[in-house]
Amino acid sequence: MSTSGNRYARQMVLPEVGLEGQLKLAEAHVLVVGAGGLGVPVLQYLAGAGIGTITIVDPDEVSLSNLHRQTLYGEQYLGASKAKTAKQILQNLNSDISIEAIHTSLDPSNVKKLSCGVSIVLDCADSFAVSYILSDHCYVENIPFISASALALSGYVGGFCGGAPSLRALFPDLPAQAGNCATAGVLGPVVGTIGSLQAQMTLSQILGLDPSPLGQLIRFDAQTFRFSSFRFDKAPEPKNGGLKFIAPSEISDDDFVIELRGLDETSEAAHQDAIRIHVDDYQNDVLLPGDENQRAVFVCRSGLRAHRAATQLQNQWDGNIVLVAAG
Repeated sequence: MSTSGNRYARQMVLPEVGLEGQLKLAEAHVLVVGAGGLGVPVLQYLAGAGIGTITIVDPDEVSLSNLHRQTLYGEQYLGASKAKTAKQILQNLNSDISIEAIHTSLDPSNVKKLSCGVSIVLDCADSFAVSYILSDHCYVENIPFISASALALSGYVGGFCGGAPSLRALFPDLPAQAGNCATAGVLGPVVGTIGSLQAQMTLSQILGLDPSPLGQLIRFDAQTFRFSSFRFDKAPEPKNGGLKFIAPSEISDDDFVIELRGLDETSEAAHQDAIRIHVDDYQNDVLLPGDENQRAVFVCRSGLRAHRAATQLQNQWDGNIVLVAAG
């Protein structure tokens, strides 16, 4: 931390930080999943604050339609890996810190490896499947988890796990349907505001500030310019633990597989023996596994349709049911 006397002077003068706090930041390892609208302000503020090690995970490339809210990037980076581009820019912002860029999707098969040894995990991925995969893992491993979401003119950020309730305690089920930035739209300052709050909650957790950000949820409505907040420290976990996700590679030949993606989405089903059906047709005519010991696997792009169909099966069958968000 050779340049800390100048670089971090304005935050070290705070009694909540000081030299001891700055050393905590320098020793922290933060995993940021998603380098898009939420990840951009998160990464800039964490790098600026002197977080010692930042691991960035994102499978996407910089695209023109995202630049209005992903203002870390410029037109010269179009088509380049977001994670690797973010590392390049952030390293120029702060050469004191270590940044690792991983151009990949996070799923249940790699979440343990990607989060190994980290101090805190940030969900900036704009994916219901990733949010629940991360929360389930962080809850079991007792890792603090800061999750956020923003769409249209509103969003929220919350601190979960690490001794606090998980994401499932507040949101036990996936929504029946949901928009995304491409379909519902979003304004840049909305994700900027939510991402900044996410960065602040992260710094507060690392510094050990009181009250803890874990167990706290903050909502922001940009149309009415209103913030609301509440604590959920005593929120109970779902009794059955909720429907879990597995990776596409974890589907076995013994599984009863329902493929909910249409041919217009993919010509190749997740498994050669998968039954391809529309989610509405499945809900009207629930297909049951032939063997009560079989595992039922529901596959769709985002996990939302898989959750809808799996919920229908749960009403008629007590066996093991899992979800796959296959993209």
